Amino acid sequence: MTRITPISAEGSPPVQGAYPQAALVEGATRWLFISGQVPVAPDGTVPDDFEGQCRQVWANLRAQLDGAGMGLDNLVKVTTYLADRSHALTNRAVRLEMLEGRQPALTVIITGLFEQGWMVEIEAVAAA
Repeated sequence: MTRITPISAEGSPPVQGAYPQAALVEGATRWLFISGQVPVAPDGTVPDDFEGQCRQVWANLRAQLDGAGMGLDNLVKVTTYLADRSHALTNRAVRLEMLEGRQPALTVIITGLFEQGWMVEIEAVAAA
């Protein structure tokens, strides 16, 4: 049975959000490396607003997990790419809602994205 334990070791600096410093994985026999999921819906549309794009990216990420017979409980590491720092608080709120208390290791990077209209992209690693 796979066990994923959030770790925030003594002596490490405090985090600036709701995430651990690390995630310890024990007993995993399968790993899933999820490529960057972008805010494109299955019908090819892209939401106009950041929150809509963020929710679409999470839906796409969940679809990849489902395709591997996994779920959000299997997430070990999530890397989020934001096109603009101004979206950080909305990103955090949507992420907290989507994860429902789960605490994978987390990185958020402010950067340019492949398509100009995309505001968010998320890649992840899961284990089972």
